[in-house]
Amino acid sequence: MKRFWRDVTIDGDRIVRLDGKPVRTPGRAPLALPTNTLAQAIAEEWRAVEGEIDPRAMPLTGLANAAIDRVAPDPAAFAAGLAEYAESDLLCYRAEGPPELVARQEAAWDPLLAWAAARYDVRFEKVAGVMHRAQPPATIARLGAALASHGAFALAALSPIVTITGTLVGALALAERAADAETLWRAAHVDEDWQAELWGADPLAEAARETRRRDYDAAVRFLAMG
Repeated sequence: MKRFWRDVTIDGDRIVRLDGKPVRTPGRAPLALPTNTLAQAIAEEWRAVEGEIDPRAMPLTGLANAAIDRVAPDPAAFAAGLAEYAESDLLCYRAEGPPELVARQEAAWDPLLAWAAARYDVRFEKVAGVMHRAQPPATIARLGAALASHGAFALAALSPIVTITGTLVGALALAERAADAETLWRAAHVDEDWQAELWGADPLAEAARETRRRDYDAAVRFLAMG
């Protein structure tokens, strides 16, 4: 689809409008935003369109569509599905060696686990290696409840943050401002950075990482503005 509109405005209900007509989600719901800041940012995405619409250049719009169409109809179910990531949280699976990598993981990951343990009164089962180890049911339940306390727009942002970083604990720390975005990104890439130092950067891996970083940054912005 090519650009067909001249003016982008926001009405009193924070619905983005093109030449006075509301932008609609794929599910045909009006694109109504929860805050003025987010509405303005999404309006800017539509103002920036030149020629054909490229959804990849409009990540905030895509996240808003997901919040309205996928999350809002049943936020509790969406949160429950996302909470399953706690069973295999990156922070709980440690390298068996070498000592330098083990130390890096401890430095980056232990503070996040300690924060979550204190914040939610939970404990975590850590394991060396990749064999699955179940987390205590109370831990899963309480982390799930923490997720469920967030609204549809926050959940829509947290979903890619969790999947990109591999850590639900880290995403919750970011949402509650117990960790900043850069700290979480570095924590999620301890192993990858270690491998790159040993063997050198892989161009394909670097390109994939840049794509993930763009998606991550968009989700972090969306979370902050929603």
